[in-house]
Amino acid sequence: MVRVVFGVLGPTVAAGDSGDALALKGPRHRAVLARLIVARRRVVPVARLVEDLWEDPPPGAVGAVQTFVAALRRVLEPERPPRAPARLLVTDGPGYALRTEPDTVDAWRFETALATAADLPAQQALATLEEALGWWRGPAYAEFADEDWSRGERARLAELRLQAVERRAEAHLALGRPADAVPDLDAHLTEHPWREDAWRLLALALYRQHRQGDALAVLRRAREVLTNQLGLDPGPRLRHLQSDILTQTPTLDLPPDTPGPPDPPRGARNRAPGSNEPAPNTPAHPHPPRGARNRAPSPIPPEPNTPPPPTTPPPADLWTRAAKTYNRTVAKGTRARLESTVGLIRNLAVTGGEGLAEARHHRTAAITAAEEFADPELTARVIGAYDVPAIWTRADDPPAAEHIVAVAERTLAALPTGPHDTARCRLLATVALETRGATGPRGPEAAREAEALARRLDDPALLAFALNGRFMQSFTRAGLAPQRDAIGAELVELAVRHGLVTYEVLGHLIRLQARAALADFAAADTHAATADRLAERHELPLVGVFTEWYGALRLSATGEPARAETACRAAAARLDGAGMPGLERGLLPLALLCLRLTHGLPPDPDPRADWGPHRPWAEPFTLIAEGRHTEARTALRALPEPPHDLLYEAYCALEAEAALRLDDRTVLERARTRLRPAAAELAGAGSGLLTLGPVERYLAD
Repeated sequence: MVRVVFGVLGPTVAAGDSGDALALKGPRHRAVLARLIVARRRVVPVARLVEDLWEDPPPGAVGAVQTFVAALRRVLEPERPPRAPARLLVTDGPGYALRTEPDTVDAWRFETALATAADLPAQQALATLEEALGWWRGPAYAEFADEDWSRGERARLAELRLQAVERRAEAHLALGRPADAVPDLDAHLTEHPWREDAWRLLALALYRQHRQGDALAVLRRAREVLTNQLGLDPGPRLRHLQSDILTQTPTLDLPPDTPGPPDPPRGARNRAPGSNEPAPNTPAHPHPPRGARNRAPSPIPPEPNTPPPPTTPPPADLWTRAAKTYNRTVAKGTRARLESTVGLIRNLAVTGGEGLAEARHHRTAAITAAEEFADPELTARVIGAYDVPAIWTRADDPPAAEHIVAVAERTLAALPTGPHDTARCRLLATVALETRGATGPRGPEAAREAEALARRLDDPALLAFALNGRFMQSFTRAGLAPQRDAIGAELVELAVRHGLVTYEVLGHLIRLQARAALADFAAADTHAATADRLAERHELPLVGVFTEWYGALRLSATGEPARAETACRAAAARLDGAGMPGLERGLLPLALLCLRLTHGLPPDPDPRADWGPHRPWAEPFTLIAEGRHTEARTALRALPEPPHDLLYEAYCALEAEAALRLDDRTVLERARTRLRPAAAELAGAGSGLLTLGPVERYLAD
């Protein structure tokens, strides 16, 4: 007799010994078979089959059922002689039964495997659960989801599958593999956020990877979900775990051979260590308690011929090994991988050069991928995690910046009401940063909202991020160097107190710019030296780009144009390949033009140079040099309002200088109005890159 196996963990199928699928004909045939499998070898009366197959049974429905059964018998027992009694799909009294063996139906095998795994050591339990979960091809009885007769069985099997996923995570934890548990639990909770035990396991897995902050964030998310969706407070196990994590309770990281607390609760026989429950027959987690990691080694000498302990690999090897392990163990496409990637992208951005360019590209891709999950909280975390300090006020990739702002705005609108102020603050700060240089009201508005939220939340890192956004929006008019100096001072003080090194550097660079604008070069020198020292200590190569340009500016402002030109060219060479096109393009010819105008030298602008975004303000000088004064005047009057960024005063001074040379009083008055609030500053020096001398000179002219 051919052995037939049945699959209902997905669409209903049948296969023979060879593994080839059997042709079950139409949907009614499969419905009869599925209905008999649900009955678990018991008889289903024909009248009941008729009721289950048709909402309004047609005449001849009983005969149709008999036809379906006959066709199934021919497929399931093709070698049965004519008129011989069926052995598999049998007639019994008023109906039919499928008398197949328990191991021939995947759903029944799954239940057996799940029960067996409960009594196995962790390694064997893990293998059993992995195999059993692999039998699922989709929801149980997938094509009969709307049928009353399948509903109870589908719900029961779905619950067993959820238990299997959680038990698999427990086995990973018991074997000391928390990284293997995270991706499955993350995906599991996305679909089933009410599973308190899954939240507990995910938090525990993260904690055992030494990610205490992430573990606590998971517990906060659990509280939000349970409260907002179910109106429930977290149960005692979640609350106790949060307390244990906060106090780094040693039982969360049980060393080998350390028994857990006695008297496990009923049903907790194979719980992972760390839930204040023992885990008999499972090795405990290999990491020692956090408080014991730096203790001296045991005084007991090793046995003779015992090999020496392995040496710690160099950092480069550690990185390579960790990356390979992560890539192997964390499932592609999971939320965990996506959020981890953003952290890597953030670190990549501060390396400059190719790293910065790649970070921009991958960041946009990560945000796009996050939005595809249709989970605004996830998207908010992915966007807000990229809190890379920014000093230059012009986007390196304007289309990408526009895209990020659009997604951030959509996410702000989609975030559910409730305790999401931290996410909102990060989104608002992102909007403020990515709308840098724009003239609309949204950027300043977002910066104000982000700062207010951050101050109310009393989160230092969040406030530093928000202050960066406020800095980017502090160019709505000329003369705001004192305001930016105050922002930089607060950033430095905040960063020093809370160990936010990159924001400490940012604060010093902001103050360097502001003090240069105010001609306080002694203070600017101090901030430049401090920024350089921090950059060297913490491997932040981009900092030197800005301090070197400041050195060129200082030479110009103190009357050394020849040395300043040499310094400008050297600084420009350092910019090559730094990965900052928003800063690099056109900066050298602009700086040289400003240098010559400041010191009364012929402007000598090169019309063939790549002026980048600065071309409109250089064009009048190019035309004047060629004797095309009418065209120069037309170009001058066509100048747009300067971007609201670090070059605002420089552009206004260039406009004034060109108007003086063309004797255009209308433009002179326009430039005077714009420059008047900056009367006490050096024009352009607030950029930290170049200057055109005292603003007062242009006002007097």
